[in-house]
Amino acid sequence: MPGPKQKNILFISYDGMTDPLGQSQVIPYLKGLSKAGYSIFLLSCEKKEVFESNRQAIQQLLDADNIQWIPLSYTKKPPVASTMLDVFKLKKAAQKIHRDNKIDMVHTRPGIPALVGLWMKKKMGVKFLNDIREFYADSRVDGGMWNTRMLLYRTIYDYFKKKETEAVRLNDGIVCLTYAAENIIKEWKEYNSSIPMEVIPCSVDMKLFNPATINEIEKSKLKAELDIKENDLVISYLGSIGGWYLTDEMMQFCKILICKIPSVKLLFISPHRHNEIKLLAEKYEIPAAKVIIKKANRLQVPLLLSVSWYSVFFIKPCYSKQSSSPTKHGEIMAMGIPLITNSGVGDVEMIVEKFQSGVVLKGFTDQDYSKAVEEIQSGDITNSAKIRQAAKEFYSLETAIEKYIRIYKRILQ
Repeated sequence: MPGPKQKNILFISYDGMTDPLGQSQVIPYLKGLSKAGYSIFLLSCEKKEVFESNRQAIQQLLDADNIQWIPLSYTKKPPVASTMLDVFKLKKAAQKIHRDNKIDMVHTRPGIPALVGLWMKKKMGVKFLNDIREFYADSRVDGGMWNTRMLLYRTIYDYFKKKETEAVRLNDGIVCLTYAAENIIKEWKEYNSSIPMEVIPCSVDMKLFNPATINEIEKSKLKAELDIKENDLVISYLGSIGGWYLTDEMMQFCKILICKIPSVKLLFISPHRHNEIKLLAEKYEIPAAKVIIKKANRLQVPLLLSVSWYSVFFIKPCYSKQSSSPTKHGEIMAMGIPLITNSGVGDVEMIVEKFQSGVVLKGFTDQDYSKAVEEIQSGDITNSAKIRQAAKEFYSLETAIEKYIRIYKRILQ
């Protein structure tokens, strides 16, 4: 007797799979879902430069788990018109995939993909998993990308807010990244409590980010290359600067930290804008000898993080950021490193306080900075093994995949 029919899933992402985010926060989940027996079709928009250099590696990665990848080209210019073109291309491709394979469920990220998912739900009756990984329209305003004092951007904002509301009303299931976002969504009048919802934070690859796999000889070589001495207290920063990340405030804090703990060195593991980092350090009178800047690919990050005693990031606290789960937080915790951060961003404060895994600033005054430095000087932080265990509990990829399988089953039963 034949078994149940394999369910066909279309996953739509406006981020490219050849981008770092696609590799850390899309592909690992889809590989797990494919192993669980779902037939996955992956539709993404790829940026030309990285697509050409990374396509083959990503294709092999997806082929290994029979994930059918349909990459489209991302259109950058002109603003607005280019996005409308991308929406048209995504709809056309999604329609063809559905016609050829009869898709059982469309699973989308917020913003542009959610427009396509909602369209497929209304036009084709396909079940729709609304993966609200950020409060999209509000994040564009909070981040300064859409100036709603201008009529064009006010119109765009209103359009996306209307579509987000419709997507919550018509979806068959919701995923969000934080418990803070879950509480907000439950207050929305469009939310239907009978619809399944899962909180699935940005997960971490615990095998890659594992201090036990760090080669001590390589670590010693790296320290020598970066001129890190035995008594240096290294504070790392992982990722791009600017945008949501409050780099000025972080440099102000680091200046006070260095004044009180002269052995501190700052290690920026950052892909670009290195000159800006140097100029900011100079602006806050941080000696050049205290600043180390290194570019790294994903596989090189754990070794670089391993030389740090603490890691730091400050993120703009605002409404839309309550929906945010910084990928780097899980990676830092998986390496057993305590975090220095601020309140008002997703579940970060709750996690740090629950697991005693760092220092949380309540504001950005000299008094807040000095209080945080005192906590660091006290050394009263949970040990590395406990921080890593906490990452496993909260951020593990396996748990994330289990939760996705659970909501898939509920929607498709």
